[in-house]
Amino acid sequence: MVLIDLQRAIDYPVWRAAGPRNHPEAEARVADLLRLWRGRDWPVFHVRHLSTNPNSTYASDGPGAAFKPEAQPLPGEPVIGKSAHSAFVGTDLESRLRVAGIDTLVIAGVITNNSVEATVRHAGDLGFQVLLAHEACFTFARRDWSGVLRSAEEVHAMSLANLDGEYCDVVDSAALTERLGL
Repeated sequence: MVLIDLQRAIDYPVWRAAGPRNHPEAEARVADLLRLWRGRDWPVFHVRHLSTNPNSTYASDGPGAAFKPEAQPLPGEPVIGKSAHSAFVGTDLESRLRVAGIDTLVIAGVITNNSVEATVRHAGDLGFQVLLAHEACFTFARRDWSGVLRSAEEVHAMSLANLDGEYCDVVDSAALTERLGL
């Protein structure tokens, strides 16, 4: 499992400027997935965005860089620092996965239409089979190119539509647990 950018930075008010987020239960779904994975001793890779912009909520030396409590890495679980949108750019994530013999990834995290989408696309292009746990992801309302405000649900749904069937299989908790035999 690869968890993307589940850090305190995402709770800063600036992210809600255009409107509320979707999936308020996403962190609870992440915690559920972590319990399942850890209970089976399956590998978990935590990706942490460390922005080089000192004004970013994700600034590498700021309080927003800390992981959210629900996604706190345990000792021995790899933490991959990144400064780009995709967790594969400028990191050793791909080589770690290949060395471990991992070819199927379950991905969850934030923001659906940003780092999650970039990482899923990249993973798919690298030949990984990807399952995107959509209930364990969220995003925020945002204006489209024409200036129309789109709800977080609309932004999330469009991002999933962009990915499903081409770069990944978008799954809910029930389908994920069934597919993985959990």
